[in-house]
Amino acid sequence: MATVNRILIVRLGSLGDIVHTLPLAAALRRAFPRARIDWVVDERHREIFDLVPVVDRSIVWRTRSVPAWRSVGGLIAELRRERYDVVLDPQGLLKSAVLARMAGGRRVIGFSRTHLREPAARLFYGEQCRPDTVRHVVELNLSLASSLGVDFGSWEFPLEVLDKAGSTDVRRRLGLEKGHYAVINPGAAWPSKRWPPKRFGAIAQQLRRRHQLPVAVTWGPGEESLAGSVVAASDGAAIVAGMTSLTELVAVLQDAVLLVSGDTGPLHIAAALGTPIVGIYGPTDPNRNGPWAPADSTVSRFTDCRCHHRRWCRATRWCVGDISADAVAAAVDDRLSTIALHA
Repeated sequence: MATVNRILIVRLGSLGDIVHTLPLAAALRRAFPRARIDWVVDERHREIFDLVPVVDRSIVWRTRSVPAWRSVGGLIAELRRERYDVVLDPQGLLKSAVLARMAGGRRVIGFSRTHLREPAARLFYGEQCRPDTVRHVVELNLSLASSLGVDFGSWEFPLEVLDKAGSTDVRRRLGLEKGHYAVINPGAAWPSKRWPPKRFGAIAQQLRRRHQLPVAVTWGPGEESLAGSVVAASDGAAIVAGMTSLTELVAVLQDAVLLVSGDTGPLHIAAALGTPIVGIYGPTDPNRNGPWAPADSTVSRFTDCRCHHRRWCRATRWCVGDISADAVAAAVDDRLSTIALHA
């Protein structure tokens, strides 16, 4: 295995995609314990790296606070000063590939055309990774490590959870008891992934009445009214979890007995933490993007969906809208049947 002293990972977002790439960083850290591992990230998602000890430095691309074109020159200059031995682009977009190439690394590695969201990205790689058949996107990301001769082995999600005192403080403020509450996360960046809030409200009622579990409804930027709609439909079974940081979200998820959510960042964080999950899937494939614990459950319409991987659904039938509250309720009952509640 060649000596590698400086590694750069280019994965700008989204939050869930970053979580899916963390095992790659962990595998690189095991293989190159003395190497410096940096990560380029969009400023919206920088906070998660406060909880990722295997990454030495998160380098922020400011795309919201200033125009992206204005900040990219300074970002590239900063990256080139580091003289990276290896630059990896698991994102597979044209913008991430250009950034990886402009970083000036000795080796620039990305995926071959088959595994790219934007095939033109491959033109900017010095080397293309052609993985064997992979089932989950985590496996796909990990295959980049094999280009460096790394046998990545089992998946490791290097997320630091809050200590007992910090976690207790967050839960106490929300009135939640460790291991005795469920979480509903109704939001998603893509409207096509959002299950109707009234149905989430029905699930909250089920969790409270059938399983004696209070429900905390989490929300991200711009989703507070959506969370409020779920609470309004829950007949008093749910509360809005007013959190101020990603760290607090992690604290709530790590101590929950169950998360019910669509395909979005909090679901993937919960999966990384080992929190039990029921996922609701429409335009994305749960076999590729879903929770990976064998006991976790997904209710999916991906096979019949007509808006695969599209942010907006313009089909006459909305696939996520076809998922009934009864179907999700049955999945919730099945998942909770494997857990010792109120021990």
